[in-house]
Amino acid sequence: MAASIVKSAVHKLCWQWQALVLIALHLCYCHNFGAIAQEVPCCFIFGDSLVDNGNNNHILSLARADYPPYGIDFPAGPSGRFSNGKTTADVISTTTIYSVSSAAELLGFDDYIPPYSAATGKDVLKGVNYASAAAGIRDDTGRHLGERISFSGQVRNHQETVSRIAELMGSEEAAAKHLSKCIYSFGLGSNDYLNNYFVPLVYTTALEFTPEEYADDLIRTYTGHLQIMYKYGARKFVLIGVGPVGCSPSELTYHSLDGRTCVQRINSANQIFNDKLRSLVARLNRNVSDANFVFINAYGIVQDLIDNPGGHGFQVTNEACCGVGRNNGQITCLPLQAPCENRDQYLFWDAFHPKEAANRAVGRRFYKAQSPSDTYPFDIHRLAQL
Repeated sequence: MAASIVKSAVHKLCWQWQALVLIALHLCYCHNFGAIAQEVPCCFIFGDSLVDNGNNNHILSLARADYPPYGIDFPAGPSGRFSNGKTTADVISTTTIYSVSSAAELLGFDDYIPPYSAATGKDVLKGVNYASAAAGIRDDTGRHLGERISFSGQVRNHQETVSRIAELMGSEEAAAKHLSKCIYSFGLGSNDYLNNYFVPLVYTTALEFTPEEYADDLIRTYTGHLQIMYKYGARKFVLIGVGPVGCSPSELTYHSLDGRTCVQRINSANQIFNDKLRSLVARLNRNVSDANFVFINAYGIVQDLIDNPGGHGFQVTNEACCGVGRNNGQITCLPLQAPCENRDQYLFWDAFHPKEAANRAVGRRFYKAQSPSDTYPFDIHRLAQL
């Protein structure tokens, strides 16, 4: 009997000791890698289908992803994200840990930033995602795909959000103080090329503007929206450049002679816009003393994945895992369509959008630069600390 009591006591002490060790290890891990520290009080996201997380689900649009196989690897299933899983915005903002080395490369939110269409009550205090698939800097961009919320529409939605935040916090002054600490991420422009300038049968912009003039026009409109955001309290701006659109499976299908070589005339136009966006960041940092602006070189980061796929775990960069037509690039994923069997090998999920693994690689470099050319003048991690 006594032996049984001693054995039980020892067993209990062992379990208690193991629990204490696990707690100690967890505390040590969190201290060293910042896994639970939220760096800013809120994050506001403006963009297109690359970061849309459900705003197009209930509007009359062909640009929707609220059905399988989209979301096949996302915990909640199809959500409106144009990916098999998470977007770059999800990667940057949440505390999901992919590895010990990446644990600190996050803003530290314990949940996803809600879409504007679903943000209620105090949800808006931690930020809102306004992104809309097919949206552009220009209001006419993407009109052939149906309804979408353009950059100007997203700005108007944010103005309404600011009013809600002021009401929740008791005054406009309190809201302004709160908002000045938040990250504002802007990622538009891709559709102004994909679904406007390079669709001459629908839009006349290619006849009206040279690539240089078109980029200037986009930057003028972009600047006007940033001025409104500043007026409504934004002080930490992240301006994400356009990626190499001419390397997407869609553009390879329609405009590449061999289906593998990136379309240079499209990429050249994208680079003109990016150069002007980077110059805008430099100018705003010189002229606006109480705000900080960051440029993200999405073109260079994504191009690195395309040029060095093996180093990032990819084997197929010119075809989409899901879609219809040559290289799966003519039509994006159809409802209930079976995706490719070996999706781990693919960089692109559909004709335009990277899969989650690519979004993780890109998002981490957005947040914490791996190369001096990734961000200018510094990365999102540094911006959050200011």
